[in-house]
Order: sequence, then C-alpha cells, then structure tokens
Amino acid sequence: MESIDSLGRHILVEAWGCRDDALDDLPGIRQAMVEAAEAAGATVLDVSFRKFAPQGVSGVVIISESHLTIHTWPEHGYAAIDLFTCGERARPWKAFEVLSDFLGADQITTMEIRRGEIGELRRAKKSETDFVYLHEYGGSKQESGF
Repeated sequence: MESIDSLGRHILVEAWGCRDDALDDLPGIRQAMVEAAEAAGATVLDVSFRKFAPQGVSGVVIISESHLTIHTWPEHGYAAIDLFTCGERARPWKAFEVLSDFLGADQITTMEIRRGEIGELRRAKKSETDFVYLHEYGGSKQESGF
C-alpha cells in the first residue's frame, strides 16, 4: 500500500485574457466543468451554476472527491478556478487542462496546495494547546495556539 503525504490537492487558478465568448457562456462553462471533473477521473455528484446580470457565471461541480468551482468576470477577461480533490485517484491537473483549453486564456497562473499534510496533522494532534493555527507569510511558518 502506497503512503500519502496529504489528504487532498487544491489547485488555485488565475486565468486572464480568456475568450470573451467563454466567460459568459453558462451552458458552455457547465459542460466544460463537468468534462473537467470526468477527465480528472472524479465522480460527479451534483452541479450548480448561476448566470449574473449583466454578466458573469459562478458554479460548482460537487465530486465525491471534493469540488471544482469557477467564477468569471467577463468585463475583465478573468476567471478564478478552484480544483480541490481528495485521495489519490482523482487527477486535478487533468481537469485544469480541460478548462485551460475551454477558456483560451492569454495568461494563467496556478498554485497547488497540499491540504491536510499528514505530518502537520500528526504534529497538531500532539500539541499542548487546544487549537494550533499555522500562518505562512513569505514562506516562513509562524504558530499561535489558543
């Protein structure tokens, strides 16, 4: 059995210069998000999307492994995307590829966060305080306990 170092992977995506027609296309975004979840090997449980006036779309695809969300600002050519998967089966970068192709952005930045790092969880359980808050500023961790 392979050991895991975290409980989940959370990819944050900043997409700028997206195709104008993509950012305000509720059916297209919904379809791309579901296809992204399926490409990641995730199990889709529920889908909820809303179109805003005068423009913009927000939506979530609930997967058994966690969720995929998107929020668009067509007036800025921008989309914010979260791809959060738990366990080892789902592949969030495959979901990213599908959405990247759909949006056709000029510039994309991503950040992957390992959620529930096993070492941190074990250390937190041994803490003398009731709660441990880890704050990360500029790469250095600072602890505070209450």
